[in-house]
Amino acid sequence: MRCPYCGSLDTQVKDSRPTDDHASIRRRRVCPDCGGRFTTFERVQLRELTVVKRSGRRTVFDRDKLQTSIEVALRKRSVAPERIERMVNGIVRQLESSGEGEIQSSAIGELVMEGLKALDDVAYVRFASVYKNFREARDFEELLGQLGGDEIDTDTKPAPARDDA
Repeated sequence: MRCPYCGSLDTQVKDSRPTDDHASIRRRRVCPDCGGRFTTFERVQLRELTVVKRSGRRTVFDRDKLQTSIEVALRKRSVAPERIERMVNGIVRQLESSGEGEIQSSAIGELVMEGLKALDDVAYVRFASVYKNFREARDFEELLGQLGGDEIDTDTKPAPARDDA
């Protein structure tokens, strides 16, 4: 592993342990050349995934890009980093276990929206507005109407009509 400080290729592992969700290994490293200390994470990759964009262009799946887009949607929201990590790991596992080598970007977007909807409504609306390319306030109103419709309590009864005549 290359040292991020001096570029030396001769770094040593000082400590290894699984992360809280046991999805990766956390390694604490030290560089004997400059004395710099840093942490790396090692994850299992079941297969190389290719993302097929709307334009038809193909790119290699980038887990960090997925995590960054989720973190942008969740910016300034009080969601624990562990929950974000669990969501990202879940999406990646779903994609890798799908059996497909090529994944449509729209499928990834839908998985992210599904995860954000369960995690934080505001982040869900933020992500959806970019993902679905909202152009008017009406687009937000429709999405918020759907979001509000999911939360209607079926046990509540409408108030009886008043007869003031």
